Amino acid sequence: MKGAMPPRPFMMPGPGGPMPPPQQFGLVETRPPLAAVLRPRFNIPGLHPSAAAASAAGKIASTYDLVESMRFLYVHVVKAKDLPAVSAAGTIDPFVEVKLGNFKGTTPVLGGNHNPSWKQVFAFSATHLQAHVLEVAVKAKDLAGGDDLIGRVGFDLSEVPIRVPPDSPLAPQWYRLENKRGEKTRGEIMLSVWLGTQADEAFPDAWHSDAHAAAGPGAVASTRAKVYFSPKLVYLRVAAIGAQDLVPLDASRPANACVKLQLAGQVRRTRPGAPPGTLNPIWNEEFMFVVSEPFDEPLFVTVEDRVGPGRDEPLGRIMLPLNAAMPRHDHFGKPVEPRWYSLARPSDDPDKKEGKFASKIQLRMSLDFGYHVLDESTYYSSDLQPSSKHTRKPSIGILELGILGARNLIPMKGKDGRTTDAYCVAKYGPKWVRTRTILNTLNPQWNEQYTWEVFDPCTVITVVVFDNNQIGKNGDARDESIGKVRIRLSTLETDRVYTHFYPLLALKPSGLKKTGELHLAVRFTCTAWVNMIALYGRPLLPKMHYTQPISVMQLDYLRHQAMQIVAARLSRAEPPLRREVVEYMLDVGSHMFSLRRSKANFYRITSLFCGFAATAKWYDGIRSWRNPITTVLVHMLFLILICYPELILPTIFLYMFMIGLWNYRYKPRHPPYMDTKLCHAEFTNPDELDEEFDSFPSSRPADIVRMRYDRLRSVGGRVQTVVGDLATQGERAHALLSWRDPRATAIFIFLSLVVAIVLYVTPFQVLLVIAMLYLLRHPRFRSRMPSVPFNFYRRLPAKSDMLL
Repeated sequence: MKGAMPPRPFMMPGPGGPMPPPQQFGLVETRPPLAAVLRPRFNIPGLHPSAAAASAAGKIASTYDLVESMRFLYVHVVKAKDLPAVSAAGTIDPFVEVKLGNFKGTTPVLGGNHNPSWKQVFAFSATHLQAHVLEVAVKAKDLAGGDDLIGRVGFDLSEVPIRVPPDSPLAPQWYRLENKRGEKTRGEIMLSVWLGTQADEAFPDAWHSDAHAAAGPGAVASTRAKVYFSPKLVYLRVAAIGAQDLVPLDASRPANACVKLQLAGQVRRTRPGAPPGTLNPIWNEEFMFVVSEPFDEPLFVTVEDRVGPGRDEPLGRIMLPLNAAMPRHDHFGKPVEPRWYSLARPSDDPDKKEGKFASKIQLRMSLDFGYHVLDESTYYSSDLQPSSKHTRKPSIGILELGILGARNLIPMKGKDGRTTDAYCVAKYGPKWVRTRTILNTLNPQWNEQYTWEVFDPCTVITVVVFDNNQIGKNGDARDESIGKVRIRLSTLETDRVYTHFYPLLALKPSGLKKTGELHLAVRFTCTAWVNMIALYGRPLLPKMHYTQPISVMQLDYLRHQAMQIVAARLSRAEPPLRREVVEYMLDVGSHMFSLRRSKANFYRITSLFCGFAATAKWYDGIRSWRNPITTVLVHMLFLILICYPELILPTIFLYMFMIGLWNYRYKPRHPPYMDTKLCHAEFTNPDELDEEFDSFPSSRPADIVRMRYDRLRSVGGRVQTVVGDLATQGERAHALLSWRDPRATAIFIFLSLVVAIVLYVTPFQVLLVIAMLYLLRHPRFRSRMPSVPFNFYRRLPAKSDMLL
């Protein structure tokens, strides 16, 4: 193919090339005027000066103090009555229009109803208060042309009351409608109008003034702030033990029976039963499924006869409700006993009566509530609690997140004449929160605050900014991600408010891009210090993960199924949390191969040896007498420790204490964030990025796939060489006593006997002094040739000569 890139060998380049500015991908600390520190006054245009004393920020400082106070004018339209008919048929299709300056909102049209009920709340931001009078008009829909005015009510903003939570909601009142000339007319409307903040309980369900113009079915509903909860997930364990008295479809052919287990979209199959050809097969195979409450989906068990490749004929089936499984809340419960079930014969006629004889299958089923069903990666999991409420530990603190705003977002709808319709989604534990959508701006301000209970400090909260594509003509287009932020709670100091601009980074096939900055305020409050400290000595996962472990391969499959269940359940909510949003939050594609991540992990491993390399370099400097004074001091310290061996361990721990105390002055002041250099996002080649974002299976031409295959072979060759070298060293150590080399083993065991006798008759301190003085001897007394023990070890046999 023309333009295809030629194969290139795998290389591990060091960090080089042009470096971005230091602050481009780093955190920016801010000091916004939060209610916890400042108490801003309630200043609204058009508000009477006598109402300024009712400042609300002070009252909400204890529960809503991580965001800046935003003022809103709320209009709650409840219902109307006695509306007159406007058509010749005596009917009316009423709706309400709430207007304030250039901003307005309308309720749904209720056809043919003279006493309609809407129960809808409108919210006008203080920045949108362009008039001193609020107009609420009741109109009738006219399909032929303009809408007919039934009546209206006006409110002077200077007379609007102020409501401050936790005060009770404002009671709605009946208002008589007026015509255009200000005369009372027939009909009344029940509504309430008040001034409040985003702490008002009407805020999440309100139709905001900046979203009233959103077009498309369900578009306004998709702009509201909502809270979601993941379904409760449980592991279902099913063991297919055996079957009795199977009836084959063809008696002339030996049966080759296996079991098919199907639960919704999850399918498992056993191997053919033993012994082959029997009508009483035994399988003894166990499988696990992910199920969610309520347990509506049944388990279908089918015994099939494998008559050929890809061809199975059913011998019997049964449908089992999940309530038939025994619940297990911990590993101390009584063992689950297997049960026999009758198999229904496969029949084309559902009305045909079955005989008394039935084949039997033995199954063991249990609902294991003692596990934590993983739907996130364990590296940045936000929840580690078991499914069973009886075995959960009490909470140890509270996490508060203030989503303040964002700045410099990239335009996601430039071709449509819009910029970006941004909203945030945050997940911690089973609770998901979604902010309202701010339309058509690159610098949205949400100022919404959310709270979670914390059960383990070694967990991660994830916040992602998305662009809402359900607005206008886009319809059911996918919501695009703008950037992701992860914060590990254990890196936060307690009772401290962290306010930073977090850079939003997106890795695209074209390279790494900064898509904006997200302004967050985070506070972790500990309520049980003793329990939190004790958690550091407890297992990360519930006990059943260790007493009855699940294999890594099975965990990966179960995690994929759990993510699919969560995504399907949340996408059916109203308004839905779309599937692409849930999958991006849970990192569905994180298991796919990436050469960039492979190189990043390689350098992570090599960086771990920097400490050992520094220690070896320091030891080599002492041993080579580069600084004779330091070497003499090391000799003296060594001799003191030998003479007083009880000081060795105290000295080691005192040294670690002093090092840790010295490093306190260099401790991180900000939460850790994504390191673009560590993950090699800045130095990745375009062809490697194209491979990372390619579909599976690959959609690229054959020559591109071949180039990638050759590169992967190069990587695999280096990996197999390193693994082979490690295996060789281990096999040489094993060969010391295995008599694979009779002479080498004889020499080693004879020297072991001599060393044992010498160690028995010689004081240990003397041996240490002799060994240390020998190792630290002056370079003029050393040879450049390898030592005798090293030569002996290198000559030991390994299994590498047995490989083809």
